[in-house]
Amino acid sequence: MGRRSLSPLHRATSHWPAKRRITVLVTVTALLLAVAAAAALLTSRDQGKARTPTAPASAKPSPSTPGAPKPGRGTGSVPAPPRLADPLAYARAAAVMLWSYDTRTTSRDQQLAGMHAWMTAEKKYTDWTSLSAQIPDPVLWSRMADNTQHATATVTDARFPSAFKQALAEHPTAITEAYIYAVTVTGKQSIAWKDGGGGAEDRAVTLAVQCRPSADCALVSLAPSVAP
Repeated sequence: MGRRSLSPLHRATSHWPAKRRITVLVTVTALLLAVAAAAALLTSRDQGKARTPTAPASAKPSPSTPGAPKPGRGTGSVPAPPRLADPLAYARAAAVMLWSYDTRTTSRDQQLAGMHAWMTAEKKYTDWTSLSAQIPDPVLWSRMADNTQHATATVTDARFPSAFKQALAEHPTAITEAYIYAVTVTGKQSIAWKDGGGGAEDRAVTLAVQCRPSADCALVSLAPSVAP
């Protein structure tokens, strides 16, 4: 198969940075498009920086890359992952989780632990860095807590990106090894803090979701840019 069969999925996901994310893309691309040269193409891309999907006032992603949280810290206000077998439904729930937080009741460590529970346990595919990089650093989280900052979210749409659907249509059986789906979710995040402060803005994110048959879905990765 030539490079033309690679282009649909590559266009949808070529902006996903970080070494482990590239590993995920190599696997997904190979599975969906059966192109052996995909690994060389994707691993040659420069690493980028993930954009935070949440919008706490003055919040910036942590400059460091937090490791997987240790068990026993609790998860505060972060909900447990739902038991769903539909990638679209799971991505909707995951987006609400990612865009919601409550510094009044949840520590930064608890937020990380809660998010980590949504990740796939398959080490070959999981890209925890893409999720953990969204959380503000400890100093900024503390400042947010001083302002009792919290956020809620609603989802308006979840869909498979057009390029992903095209690639899947071209190679419908290739998904059956890892069962990883790209899903773009749109919605709105509402933020509030003490003294009546608050605001809201539209949100969109593209997620990689794994949904194996007879198993609950799980998150694999998060893209810093949205695939249409």
